Amino acid sequence: MANQTVDPPQSQTVIERPWLVVDVTRTLVRGIVILSESPVGLAGFLIVSFWVVVAVFAPLLAPFPPNTPYMPFATPGTVHAATGSTFWLGADHLGRDILSRIIWGTRTVLFYAPLATVSAYVVGILLGLMAGYKRGWVDDLLSRLSDIILSFPILVLYVVIITTIGASGINIIIAVVFASAPGIMRIVRGLTLDLRNREYVAAAQTRGESSWYIMLIEILPNARGPLIVDACLRLGYVTITIGVLGFLGLGLPPPDPDWGGMVNETRSMAMFAPHMTVFPCIAISSLVLGFNLLADGVREVSLKD
Repeated sequence: MANQTVDPPQSQTVIERPWLVVDVTRTLVRGIVILSESPVGLAGFLIVSFWVVVAVFAPLLAPFPPNTPYMPFATPGTVHAATGSTFWLGADHLGRDILSRIIWGTRTVLFYAPLATVSAYVVGILLGLMAGYKRGWVDDLLSRLSDIILSFPILVLYVVIITTIGASGINIIIAVVFASAPGIMRIVRGLTLDLRNREYVAAAQTRGESSWYIMLIEILPNARGPLIVDACLRLGYVTITIGVLGFLGLGLPPPDPDWGGMVNETRSMAMFAPHMTVFPCIAISSLVLGFNLLADGVREVSLKD
């Protein structure tokens, strides 16, 4: 009997396929190219991108730890003798470097504002699709509830919610969802009422597709244009909201850097040390301006299509 040699099993070679990275990169580049048709939108994109880079590289960009006291009331340009580092924007009443706190505060804003906005959109889109597609008592109930919530002044609603459940990051998200989702629902409802009578929706109904399939696959993608523009604007609104809540003492608890909280802590000393309040206000205004310009650019590009 001849000896049979059995070859050892060959190890499978894992071929890395960076398709996802390539697709994301191509989509981003394509979006920038399309957005470049609008100078206003491109300017907004650059402003927002600047703050995103600041947030990502905060540990490398901040010259001082954000919560460590050094030289109280140091004016802009003061050099710290022990470390040799410069307080480029000065220091606050506790001696903390303002530039470092603004840089680290960028992470706070760019984490909670998009997260709260996305959460509000998930709730608002689902409710709006149900109200616009189902109609009947579902539409009546959701519409009346949204009318009740939207009848309250938005700032009063935020203050009531935060004072009731307490000031924290997750509670800010809950407050934004509760106050913003009804407005998003009404936008999605109006779009759904228009799109539900289109031919592709009738074709999906003829094929026997489920209601959720029709709402999420057929209707929602065709409503994305106005929703993207509204999302950019709403990001600016939520950014202002986080700043206002911090200014009112209802934002993130100290000592974590919070742009609105920085203004609140130093507003009584603004007359003789204006740098402590001016620079955080500029940071808030510039980010909100970036979101608004980006929304205007997206609107301009969408109107050209």
